[in-house]
Amino acid sequence: MARRPSVFVRPLSMEEGRKIQRVTRTSKDPVRLRRAIVVLMSGQGQAVRDITSLMQVSEDYVRDVIHAFNERGFAALDPKWSGGRSRTIGEAIRERICLIARTASSTCTTIRPATGGWSASTSSDRST
Repeated sequence: MARRPSVFVRPLSMEEGRKIQRVTRTSKDPVRLRRAIVVLMSGQGQAVRDITSLMQVSEDYVRDVIHAFNERGFAALDPKWSGGRSRTIGEAIRERICLIARTASSTCTTIRPATGGWSASTSSDRST
């Protein structure tokens, strides 16, 4: 298997270097921080294999981050959070459920026994 060619980030200006360092010091988002460290290390001449051993990430991840930064710049550092699973109920049904839940809480306290829970004897008392 042939060795893959080394990939490096494009040459960074002084301002870009400062901005990357600022991101690595102040970022609260772990994904953005990890990507900024990869770009910073690549900008300092570290090879992909060295970055993977220090960061404990795959070579493909490092290459993807470097390519994305070369193409999109600082926008590549931001994670693209997905919305997750699509909604299975509509907004109208959700509002109806919320309305029922809000009104049911007052009726549940009048039906529920004062003991704080149901048992066989309290449920039989209520059914008669």
